[in-house]
Amino acid sequence: MKKLSLALLLMLQSFALQADETNATQAQNSHIPDGIKYIKMLGGALKSELQQHLKADPSGKEALDFCSSKAEEITKSINDKLPEGASVRRTALNYRNKNNAPDPIDQGIMEVFKKAADEHKLTPQNIIKIEDGNYTRYYKPLLTKAVCLKCHGTEVSDDLKNLIKEKYPNDKALGFKNGDFRGVIVSRVKK
Repeated sequence: MKKLSLALLLMLQSFALQADETNATQAQNSHIPDGIKYIKMLGGALKSELQQHLKADPSGKEALDFCSSKAEEITKSINDKLPEGASVRRTALNYRNKNNAPDPIDQGIMEVFKKAADEHKLTPQNIIKIEDGNYTRYYKPLLTKAVCLKCHGTEVSDDLKNLIKEKYPNDKALGFKNGDFRGVIVSRVKK
């Protein structure tokens, strides 16, 4: 198991300032790194589909069916379009799908994100870039929005709870409030 180095932890603890500087530099240069483009590809595809299903069925059942049957398929489809040595995925500390379980580096970064969110110092623009051997990883935090609470909140309907238990017997992704840190989209790009 990889362990986060002390230097990496110190870097992550001051990520807000670094992320703001990175975002300002990117805006000035009008250049967005490929890893961030891949995050936007996956995030945009999933968000668009999810919004359509929630609009068609406000109960959340259709959205839950979409997530359980198509989200992995869409992630694979996006990854199939990426160049060799690049990938993008979702993960969380409290994940619903076991296939989205974090690796040790993901976990360390998300713990820093969660702490920042708990202190109201996290925005979706706080992207972290780290070097991981021959790869560069980019992490974009996902914060819970009101619409997410239908399936991930503290007052999920009994019907949805039953469906969640059926589709995800080991679910860990309930009990969130608006603005809580939910997870990340992470891309990994070979140098």
